[in-house]
Amino acid sequence: MEIFLIRLLQFMLAIGLLVLLHEGGHFFFAKLFGVRVDKFYLFFDPSIWKWDGSLFKFRPKGSDTQYGVGWLPLGGYCKIAGMIDESFDTEQMKQPEQPWEFRAKPAWQRLLIMIGGVLVNFLLALFIYSMILFHWGDTYIPVKNMTLGMKFNTEAKALGFEDGDILIGTDKGEFKDFSADLYRDLSEAYSVNLIRDGKKMSLKLPGNLNLLGMLKAEPSFVRPLIPAEVDSVMADSPAASIGLQKGDKIVAINDKAIDSYNEFTDQLGILEDMMTAAKTKTDSLKVRTATIVVSRNEEGGTKNENTSAAEKKDTFSVVLTPELKLGFYVKSLAGLYEPYTHEYSFFESIPAGIKYGWNVLAGYVGDMKYVFTADGAKSLGGFGAIGSLFPPMWDWYLFWKMTAFLSIILAFMNILPIPALDGGHVLFLVYEMITRRKPSETFMIRAEYVGFGILILLMVVANLNDILRWLGYM
Repeated sequence: MEIFLIRLLQFMLAIGLLVLLHEGGHFFFAKLFGVRVDKFYLFFDPSIWKWDGSLFKFRPKGSDTQYGVGWLPLGGYCKIAGMIDESFDTEQMKQPEQPWEFRAKPAWQRLLIMIGGVLVNFLLALFIYSMILFHWGDTYIPVKNMTLGMKFNTEAKALGFEDGDILIGTDKGEFKDFSADLYRDLSEAYSVNLIRDGKKMSLKLPGNLNLLGMLKAEPSFVRPLIPAEVDSVMADSPAASIGLQKGDKIVAINDKAIDSYNEFTDQLGILEDMMTAAKTKTDSLKVRTATIVVSRNEEGGTKNENTSAAEKKDTFSVVLTPELKLGFYVKSLAGLYEPYTHEYSFFESIPAGIKYGWNVLAGYVGDMKYVFTADGAKSLGGFGAIGSLFPPMWDWYLFWKMTAFLSIILAFMNILPIPALDGGHVLFLVYEMITRRKPSETFMIRAEYVGFGILILLMVVANLNDILRWLGYM
């Protein structure tokens, strides 16, 4: 429950900040061009019975704008006078046009008002990325320094990869760290450079691998090889009950030899599938009862450059937890390899942050093509999926990095040419500027209803996917 509340608080803080600044972008340009703003709200305020839906509201003396907070945390809005928007205020549009209304202003001013929110979100993301680099620097483990190499699935091995290969880069450039960018480069590359058994070599790639399929595959297309060596043991765990200790190596589970922690977790995944099929407690207990083979140094044995300690293998029968955990930890990547930190001065951080943010946007836009596939639709996530991206403990570095990413997503999604979004209004304004003709108010109202319907449908699908994942159906 504590983890849920921490993630919820981070999510609400990030979304509240981004929505407030997004609407502030519209507000700024509206005021700049003398357009009246009737309402400026964080969250929506649909009325319920005799309640107007406002948790808090006030109107400064002499101001035309009512500021407030609504009860429905699905965004926010800046109600601009003389504009057809999600408020569907058609009564105002029936009145004679006033000079302080949106519709009375030149098209170029209306265009700036509409892109104001997107512009603020995009600039905010670049600013946050720049300040992250200035304050924390860029810390990562270079892929080429992962000397234990990688583990690959069967699809990757069919292309010529072998377990233990040390990845260097592709024809698109050298790999930086192990992230989605590495997958993206592999999916688009025609060749990959690597080190195998101490020798440099290249493999040919098709250049059109399915990125979504690579990311969703179980086991993953590629992942860093992590030894199945115990680093610590959880108290009162199955691992503790069989005397597992630091330095022990898991070499087999259920008569299946393993060479890494990656393969150990793969075998636990097979047990999870078997557990799903179990119908009785007896069947479940049978699945949970595993045979573990452990390799350890003989007591008193040591290893150095000249000798290797004698090793012995012990076999244990152990009942895993209901979650199919043995109860031990291995070293993380940061424990296996020395992280590298690139520090930036204030003036160096600005162009670096801009470049970083632009790469994030380019990657996100490039991945949008997968949304229109069956697997892509299933990958859509709602509030639950977004909230789960925040860390389970409060970490300002991760919070700001996630906030910047959401700011870029918000900017891009809002500029899509869908009626009811900023991009829809921009599309109609560009049409007006080219043809010198305004779309009729009837058309704009109908388009707003269509766009609003599309948004509701997408929201329902995304949040339904979250529910299905939570229930274990996806």
